[in-house]
Amino acid sequence: MRIRAVTEDELPLLGELERAAGAPFAEIGMPEIAEDEPPAPQELARYLEHGTALVAEAPDGTVAGYLLAEPVDGALHVEQVSVHPDHARRGIGRALIEHLAEGTDAPALTLTTFADVPWNAPYYARCGFRPLADAELTPGLREIRRKEAEHGLDRWPRLCMRRDLVRRVS
Repeated sequence: MRIRAVTEDELPLLGELERAAGAPFAEIGMPEIAEDEPPAPQELARYLEHGTALVAEAPDGTVAGYLLAEPVDGALHVEQVSVHPDHARRGIGRALIEHLAEGTDAPALTLTTFADVPWNAPYYARCGFRPLADAELTPGLREIRRKEAEHGLDRWPRLCMRRDLVRRVS
């Protein structure tokens, strides 16, 4: 598995991958999430500017997963991690997160996620993220949560999580 930057030509593929990765939500009673239309390629292009749009490329050259992140209040906020179901449970999501963590000078990674979905909050906890209390939310995270609520995501319990990054001193 090779992790590299997303190319502009690959942006449409991310939407296809997102649809496939979202399908399991229907199986756990969240069909609205499964049916939610992914962002258009032109919306995804802004992540290319930050250099925080990564893909995991399978040995056959197909895109097996991707990660999008952007700076929010001094941290790097993971907006999306998706792995195609054909490549699930092989450590691809974790590899994308680790690649991001190793390649940033930010003091932390943050994300928002569903609290009770096994491949969401419990998974991210295993990747070193911890839930944030309301008092710990930065203005940028509060704005992200507000937009998520407007989008209807608060029908299911959600939370913000943070992973502090420890830098080795040489």
